[in-house]
Amino acid sequence: MPPADDTTPRALAGAPTGPVAVPAAVERVAGGARLEPVWENQLGGLTFRVGAERYVKWAPAGVAGLDLAAEAARLAWAARWTSVPQVLEQGADDEGAWLVTAALRGRSAVEAPWADRPAVAAAAIGEGLRALHDALPVGDCPFSWSTAERVARALEHLDAGDSPAGWSPEHRDLTVAEARARLRDVPDVDLLVVCHGDACAPNTLIGDDGRWAAHVDLGRLGVADRWADLAVAAWSTEWNYGPGYAGTVYDAYGLAPNPDRVAFHRLLWDAT
Repeated sequence: MPPADDTTPRALAGAPTGPVAVPAAVERVAGGARLEPVWENQLGGLTFRVGAERYVKWAPAGVAGLDLAAEAARLAWAARWTSVPQVLEQGADDEGAWLVTAALRGRSAVEAPWADRPAVAAAAIGEGLRALHDALPVGDCPFSWSTAERVARALEHLDAGDSPAGWSPEHRDLTVAEARARLRDVPDVDLLVVCHGDACAPNTLIGDDGRWAAHVDLGRLGVADRWADLAVAAWSTEWNYGPGYAGTVYDAYGLAPNPDRVAFHRLLWDAT
């Protein structure tokens, strides 16, 4: 995701732009293999490529929202039905936690060559999200990402002093009272599925054939309305490719955009 300015949403994560200190646990996992930092987020989480066969995610201790043990459990569950990273190791110490996974075929939808082929990438994102929603069994899923839980958390954030002034451009003019009112006006559920939980473009891997190959970063996977994923997946194409590709995501998924559902779930994403 690009850095935030007056026209783009807040930057939550991206490829490192400067030197990255390697945590001791990551050095141990690497065992002398080549380490390449490939991702960092605003909470201090890091992802490294280890040689050609592994990835390791690291999260500093005591940071809410970076629960790698929870992600490992979700990956192990989802792997029975769809293509996600195989968990090789998960652990923690006083400095932080780590999650080691096997590399998958394919490249992120925001890497070359797909960053330069946004129409192909957007179609793969939509197709892949539909495949994920169709494959994962709601009745067997032990994890929740429900709208009710997320709305409650969003309202808590507003109580603690969060403000729409720091959200994405389309929400920055809202007052706190207006944001509260919109968050409480929850649409009826369209269809419950097992959602990815962070269906932004970087988390779809695309194969050499231009089709989706796998999904990564499933730390918030859980049962929710499918629009919670779909609205944000389409939105993320604007951040990564520019305007004009959201419709491609909806078409490939197989649904026409519903403006009210899209607006609500994008606001909820911003607020949480």
